[in-house]
Amino acid sequence: MESRQPMDGLASGLMLVLCLIWALQQIVLKATTADFSPVYQIGLRTAIGGVLVGAVMAWRRAEPLDEALKLWRPGLLAGALYALEFLLVGESLRFTTAGHVVVLLYTAPIFAAIGLHWKLPEERLAAAQWLGVGLAFAGVALAFLVRDTGHATVAGAMLWGDILALAGGAAWGATTVLVRVTPLASLPASQTLLYQLLAGAILLLAAAVLMGQTTFHATPLVWASLAFQSVFVAFLSYLAWFWLLRKYLASRLGVFSFLTPFFGVILGAWLLGEPIGSGFLLGALLVVAGVVMLSGYGWFVQWRATHG
Repeated sequence: MESRQPMDGLASGLMLVLCLIWALQQIVLKATTADFSPVYQIGLRTAIGGVLVGAVMAWRRAEPLDEALKLWRPGLLAGALYALEFLLVGESLRFTTAGHVVVLLYTAPIFAAIGLHWKLPEERLAAAQWLGVGLAFAGVALAFLVRDTGHATVAGAMLWGDILALAGGAAWGATTVLVRVTPLASLPASQTLLYQLLAGAILLLAAAVLMGQTTFHATPLVWASLAFQSVFVAFLSYLAWFWLLRKYLASRLGVFSFLTPFFGVILGAWLLGEPIGSGFLLGALLVVAGVVMLSGYGWFVQWRATHG
């Protein structure tokens, strides 16, 4: 299995753009919930993204599928984890705010780092990184325990939505570990993504139908949302993400994850008028600090070695 590189300028810039796109996806999903069921929308965007990825692969004709087809077991498992992640995300948006979902979903680097610690020698966590893990989970606990919503029914619904979003983060982290520790890591990024999109689309659309969540009112905002989710989220951003995973250390990529919750909370308050509770804000800051401590440790060590 090929070794991964530390972060460079290209990876940093690309991660900045991806963080903004991923924050916006939750905002857009939340804004269109009344007219477009979230799970249904995610399923449709996933199907369209899969078609776009397949079209690019066919146009390039440079990625034979022989090896990919041999890896159908881990490929389908990756698709199932993808579907689980976004089923949880779609459901969480029905109960809690987009800002909460973004913060809790992007605990994924923490879960991924823990899994990779046990599987790959180059991803072993140092003591300071374990401190970051502990700090992040303390932030999650604080966000759950200190509720700023006074009405018990509303607070209970938001708590359930927050739990679903956190579980989605764990599913995303598990997907990262699966991609890195199985032969999927040797596949081109587009082939790994195609497995997730095709299997994920089937499972998500089936779930939407079974749960009776197929609301679709064809407003201009709904069409704009579907276009953004399909092209920028399910196609371009995920293709870029899996390319980054194959080229760079996953824990180093995670250092930029703090930008996504930051963007999500600010955009949720600005565009959707979502309240920012003091308890959740403090918990979110601890989560962000933990992710930065975890993922930025390698940079700190490298800086110390360079500057004596």
